[in-house]
Amino acid sequence: MIKLENVCKSFDDLDVLKDISLEINDNEIYGIIGQSGAGKSTLLRCINGLEDYQSGKIFVDDVLVSNKDKKSLHLLQKNMGMIFQNFNLLERLDVYDNVALPMKFWGMKTNTPEAKKKIEGLIRMVGLEDKMHARPRELSGGQKQRVAIARALVLDPKILLCDEATSALDPAITRGILTLLQQIHKDMGITIIVVTHQMEVVKQICEKVAFIKEGRVVAIGKPEELFIHPNKDIKSFLHEDSDLLPDDGVNIQLFFTDESADEPIISNMARKLNIDFSISWAKLEDFRSHIYGSLVITVNEEDREKVLEYLDSVKVLWEVLN
Repeated sequence: MIKLENVCKSFDDLDVLKDISLEINDNEIYGIIGQSGAGKSTLLRCINGLEDYQSGKIFVDDVLVSNKDKKSLHLLQKNMGMIFQNFNLLERLDVYDNVALPMKFWGMKTNTPEAKKKIEGLIRMVGLEDKMHARPRELSGGQKQRVAIARALVLDPKILLCDEATSALDPAITRGILTLLQQIHKDMGITIIVVTHQMEVVKQICEKVAFIKEGRVVAIGKPEELFIHPNKDIKSFLHEDSDLLPDDGVNIQLFFTDESADEPIISNMARKLNIDFSISWAKLEDFRSHIYGSLVITVNEEDREKVLEYLDSVKVLWEVLN
């Protein structure tokens, strides 16, 4: 659906995107994550043509995204709905007219029976049928974002771009918005790209994620793979360290994903090897209703090799920590 090849973007002397290459599949929920200022939002704005880029190529549905071809870009943008952190609703319009706004922009009539059915259907879908004629000032932050989602879908886009769409919301409301996005993805088969610095967002809905640091992609993969067994850049982003681990013995970190997550590996190992060890640190997290995680066990030096051999035999990923 979307392909970026060696994309570079700068503002004057500041390089914001540096040789970005990635692919996003049709009907995928794809996350772009990183610290504030990493270049995530700029990347999203390059994908939908709101920002131009200096070099490289971006293709959406095999069409080159370029400001040099305004007509093609305009048609592409019609197929890309976008929601923002600050909602971008017009205060002078009620919910119905805010949702209808893209149709007016494209010269479509919004008072026909077909248009009314569509607009009202979207407002019902986001759970705001009782707020049909309320003004934005009468809505909560979560309700405003639901209006923005309905508005982004009114032109039947193939792609929904979410730029820090939950950053201004509290955790409970964020979960509701993410559940709504998952339902939209399921019902409409739409490709969703989520730019965020919130781990909870990525864990709940994203099937694949690109981690960006200082304008470069430093990791791509499934969220559970990247964040359960993080590289040094992601570990720094997560603020994870092992300073509190015991100094005595050997600290071994085990990583549980996919099949190994449901197996009683630790208790089986203790029985089979007949050894004692302690669990010094553990983390379990919910990734799209699957529990994955890692833990650190501390074993005696004399038991080190047989423990590592056992972990290899049951195909558990491990790392000896310094």
